[in-house]
Amino acid sequence: MQVTETKNEGLSREYSVVIPQSHLAERLEAKLEEIKPQVHLKGFRPGKAPTSFLKKLYGPNLMGELIQEEMAAAQAEALKDVQPAMPPHPHLETEIDDVVKGTADLKYHMHVEILPEIEPKGLDDIKLTKMVAEVTDEEVEEELKKLAEQNQSYKDLPKNRNVKEGHKVIIDFKGKVDGEYFEGGAAEDAELVIGSGQFIPGFEEGLIGAKKDEEKVITVTFPEDYQAEHLAGKEAEFEVTIKANQEPVETEINDEFAKTLGFDDLAALRERITEMVKSRYESQSRLHMKRELLDYLDEQHDFDLPPGMVKAEFEQIWQQVQNAERDEEDKDKSEEELKADYQKIAERRVRLGLLLAEIGKEAKVEVPQDELTRAIQAQAMQFGMQPQQLFQMIQERPELLAQIRAPLFEEKVVDHLIEKAEITEKTVSKDELMAEPGDE
Repeated sequence: MQVTETKNEGLSREYSVVIPQSHLAERLEAKLEEIKPQVHLKGFRPGKAPTSFLKKLYGPNLMGELIQEEMAAAQAEALKDVQPAMPPHPHLETEIDDVVKGTADLKYHMHVEILPEIEPKGLDDIKLTKMVAEVTDEEVEEELKKLAEQNQSYKDLPKNRNVKEGHKVIIDFKGKVDGEYFEGGAAEDAELVIGSGQFIPGFEEGLIGAKKDEEKVITVTFPEDYQAEHLAGKEAEFEVTIKANQEPVETEINDEFAKTLGFDDLAALRERITEMVKSRYESQSRLHMKRELLDYLDEQHDFDLPPGMVKAEFEQIWQQVQNAERDEEDKDKSEEELKADYQKIAERRVRLGLLLAEIGKEAKVEVPQDELTRAIQAQAMQFGMQPQQLFQMIQERPELLAQIRAPLFEEKVVDHLIEKAEITEKTVSKDELMAEPGDE
């Protein structure tokens, strides 16, 4: 194997690799001799099949495996003294079929971007402001009202009362499309608050004015972007039976209400709400400190960035921008202006990501296994998977684990730096505290 560095400019490296056909042939012969005792072929005693016959049967597959092994070894040799920013890109210079047949050397070159050398600066001089807001009685009362709304009670109405906006109905329904009942279009004892927008447009409106025990047929059209493609844009008829018509009852916020939520009395519920609001304020205060910390680190550091990493980050951001509605700040900008803005954001993200990784490495920051396991389970739930399915995918694709671990690691590093910082508290209003600190 010959590995020669042909380019060394900034963070860019290029290597020429030659793996002689004679070397591959020797390895193939050795591999065939190794498997010969385990091969059982009709017409030959175990382990007695000629090597030439085995080569004809298994040679191409084995040679493919050997080529992968040799390329991996060449990559390890080339990168033994550098740390790649992204996986190298090999470009073959010989026909792979000729290499597999044993008629040509394996020649290729590979390009790789390496990570810059980073020397964290100013970590002992970090000064941060911690915003602090008082939890007021008004805030606690607002939260109590929200709880009461979320736990709204209803009472049954007599048969002669019509269904109105805000009422809750209990219904059975079955839906038809093109005259045929469709899967997922039926339910019994379904609860629906009229005006909640829980069902497809037109369904809830079709129930207004109905009475208990009434049977109705409601015609609606599924939205064009409906998640079930076979129903998108289709007209449907729902046969509905109204089994109950209920109106909301004002919820009294008292000891009895608190007990329905599992508390001893209203005072205990108020105390719990106060703790929750304090926790929310604490989390928001940390977000502001994190933004201030990242701004400080960004100002302190300037180093070359791997172009491939910046490009990948920009493309990810730009895809999100194209799929989202423009905000007030961006709506009058040209595409070129927007791309320039988001290019700077991509560079900042890559710079801070590399810097935090280096700081965490030097500080020996670790992500506990139990936290990583919980994150994997949460990710599985988010995508509607069983945790075991995601664990299996991670075994097959280790880069998925790195993607899940990265944000956990970053937060650990941020916590480490905040602990080192000189922090000054500043009392602010709730609105100032809860203002968006900026998106990283």
